[in-house]
Amino acid sequence: MSSLGYFKLLVLLCALLILSVESRKTQLQNTINDVESSDDGAKGKRWAVLVAGSYQYSNYRHQADICHAYQILRKGGIKAENIIVFMYDDIAFSPENPRPGVIINEPNGDDVYKGVPKDYTGVDVNVKNFFNVLLGNESGVTGGTGRVLDSGPNDNVFIYYADHGAPGLLAMIEEDLLAKDFIKVLEKMHQQKSYKKMVIYVEACEAGSMFQGILKNNLNILAVTASNATESSYGVYCPGSYPSPPSEYYICLGDAFSISWLEDSELHDMTKETLKQQYKVAKRRAGSDLEYTSHVCHFGSEEIFNDYLASYIGSNPENVNFTSVGLTSSPISNSNLVNTRDIPLLYLKRKIQNSPMESLERQEAEKKLFEKMNHRKQIDQNIIEILRLSVKQSNVANLLTSTRTAEESLVDDWDCFTTLVNSFKNHCGATMDYGLKYTGALANLCNMGVDVKQTISAIEQACSIK
Repeated sequence: MSSLGYFKLLVLLCALLILSVESRKTQLQNTINDVESSDDGAKGKRWAVLVAGSYQYSNYRHQADICHAYQILRKGGIKAENIIVFMYDDIAFSPENPRPGVIINEPNGDDVYKGVPKDYTGVDVNVKNFFNVLLGNESGVTGGTGRVLDSGPNDNVFIYYADHGAPGLLAMIEEDLLAKDFIKVLEKMHQQKSYKKMVIYVEACEAGSMFQGILKNNLNILAVTASNATESSYGVYCPGSYPSPPSEYYICLGDAFSISWLEDSELHDMTKETLKQQYKVAKRRAGSDLEYTSHVCHFGSEEIFNDYLASYIGSNPENVNFTSVGLTSSPISNSNLVNTRDIPLLYLKRKIQNSPMESLERQEAEKKLFEKMNHRKQIDQNIIEILRLSVKQSNVANLLTSTRTAEESLVDDWDCFTTLVNSFKNHCGATMDYGLKYTGALANLCNMGVDVKQTISAIEQACSIK
């Protein structure tokens, strides 16, 4: 064949490649149009609510996760006006942030903070606003932009929540989010026909307790959690792990479940990958098959697993030619995972190691670490004494570890549970960072039918002992 013949063949192949790419783009747009509204309103829109409920620099990873999710949703074609963001917004410009105005979610990662709108920040990140946003109640929100979900019966809704958790609770700035209250809001959304289908991702310790035994299967809601009802979740990209964050960072950049689904979404064509496929990826990467890690779980309407991810988080046009859905990053090893309740300690230890001897910064970090360790020991002693006084028995180890079956909710009497949790917080200083991991034991007391007033007295008595 002559040189001219080879040139013509090359031109033809290039033309075919361009046509193939354009065909895939057209296919992607058609998939998007299946869920985006048409002029006559017959089809639905895609909505998202992203929530980082924590604050303080040591919790860097939660806001990093949420910002990363926003970038993926926008690249995936979700309209900015259809995404509502909750974040305290104290990380990017924290004096402790080595890169002012920048947040990264992985080593050598891009800035995920740039361009992220903050609809609700500071103390406006609260349970009341979150619930009113979900219910589309503009008159009920305070502060922030006032934006709420304006979704309808043909719309798909995606909720992503990253924060601390405990049995039956998710954390927010000033008030805890109770599982029973969250489920009531979801049921009301269903009654109001505020959505067609809903997908919820929750990154938190004991996240499964938010849905286990109480999320009905007939609400068209699929919930995926970073952990089951009894275990902690884990941070990744932490100091001392591999890959580790840049040396100037003393914190974990992300969470195991979160970076698993976020990085999977960046890699694949979401018009071809189902929620079930991503769930399997997240389970494998987050180490659900390892002995000492958390287990990614699902609750609710399993048939939604068959839907393509593009219907909820969109699909980046740059990935239209990606065909190997099974190709993912390697699982995260045990040695690279950090129990989220230990991350504040790791943060302080790194500050101590990297601060000059005799410096004020080092002394303050040493003092905080000493106080945190002592507080943990005190809480450990308090809960044992509370259980002993409540059931009038010396051996109460079973109350610390016993759990209900996968079909049962954490507790039957939520009023009892709420009262004991609040008393435990008020009298013992229990926090989401550590002490509230024992709320499962308080739930066990309620399930035994203990006298609430007597148990409150037991809490007061136990926590007065120093």
